Amino acid sequence: QVQLVESGGGLVQPGDSLGLSCAQSERTLSMFAMAWFRQAPGKEREFVAAISWSGDSPSYADSVKGRFTISRDNTKNSVYLQMNSLKPEDTAVYYCAAKPARYGGMDYRTYDFWGQGTQVTVSS
Repeated sequence: QVQLVESGGGLVQPGDSLGLSCAQSERTLSMFAMAWFRQAPGKEREFVAAISWSGDSPSYADSVKGRFTISRDNTKNSVYLQMNSLKPEDTAVYYCAAKPARYGGMDYRTYDFWGQGTQVTVSS
């Protein structure tokens, strides 16, 4: 079983930066594609960023491209999301997800394992 734990959420002002982490302690994540999704109140869960199991080929939603960076450290069984130039519309619960494949893709329905989510609120 893969158990993912996110951390790093919080309340920030527009233009600020915030980093999220996702860790898995019981199994290696090196054979999993990883991704971040987010869900705002009353909205569907949406793709944010994904990264292959080797750490190459990151992909991003258009809404975060150039502001967010996904990365991973397989030696630490962790995946990260660095968020810069945050906007109020980035406010959501952010979820880490894993799929036992080389590449993950943008469809949340294809991911097998999920974290509990961490709240990110961008407000002045």
